[in-house]
Amino acid sequence: MVTSPALRDVHVPHAYPEQQVDLGEITMNYAEAGDPGRPAVLLIPEQTGSWWSYEEAMGLLAEHFHVYAVDLRGQGRSSWTPKRYSLDNFGNDLVRFMALVVRRPVVVAGNSSGGVLAAWLSAYSMPGQIRGVLCEDPPFFASELVPAHGHSVRQGAGPVFELFRTYLGDQWSVGDWEGFRSAAGASASPMARSFVADTIPQHLKEYDPEWARAFYEGTVGLNCPHERMLNRVNTPVLLTHHMRGTDPETGNLLGALSDEQAAQARRLMESAGVKVDYESVPDASHMMHQSDPARYAEILTPWAAALAP
Repeated sequence: MVTSPALRDVHVPHAYPEQQVDLGEITMNYAEAGDPGRPAVLLIPEQTGSWWSYEEAMGLLAEHFHVYAVDLRGQGRSSWTPKRYSLDNFGNDLVRFMALVVRRPVVVAGNSSGGVLAAWLSAYSMPGQIRGVLCEDPPFFASELVPAHGHSVRQGAGPVFELFRTYLGDQWSVGDWEGFRSAAGASASPMARSFVADTIPQHLKEYDPEWARAFYEGTVGLNCPHERMLNRVNTPVLLTHHMRGTDPETGNLLGALSDEQAAQARRLMESAGVKVDYESVPDASHMMHQSDPARYAEILTPWAAALAP
């Protein structure tokens, strides 16, 4: 079983040089762009994603910021850590990265599970590390096995994660892409059907499918209930909410989180005494930063520029 992505020889070159930093348990891979004299922004990718999902957005943001984009453990060129995928471990990796590499207060922007981690950092990072967080279409509550509000992970992205667990396996120990394609194509889940592709997409080649199992089985957030986390945020927050709805046949969630879940998240964060801005963009894809980087930069830039130093 190969647990080091470097040994899998699946990576491709990108527009920005990649760097690595030893954080203790893991080596974290990252890229940066922009003038170091400008305010710092840290970009956290979605599950199955690597730093380069932000590649085009980085060029736009670099006009105003010094941008860092990272690979979380189990993704991209960062270390794979079997049995060690949890929100708390992901978050503490980022705390170490900010302390060792960024070394000054930073605006954090994360997509999907990266958006959940942005909220985690607002709640649990060291004092003075975070100026504000953008949570880009985060699955608040909807990525939990037993959520306090609304749909659970098994009523949303869960069918995709179950297929990853079954047909790809931890550290690609199964690797049955044809079996995955067949099962995804026949799935009742529109989200699962959207993952059908003739060949393995580059971002999945760089992804440890144990992530999916950790989310599907609920172990990823076992000690980090979203309701408690959101009630502890202590920085300004911008929540963007993209395409959503429910599947008329199954009642399952389409999109990352429902209107109810977005409203509950805002209520909890505001009850913590922070300013929460909300941007509803129902025509945007889940990964707006990749599919429409100009629109993403137009939302992030003025909000971040208005934050207190």
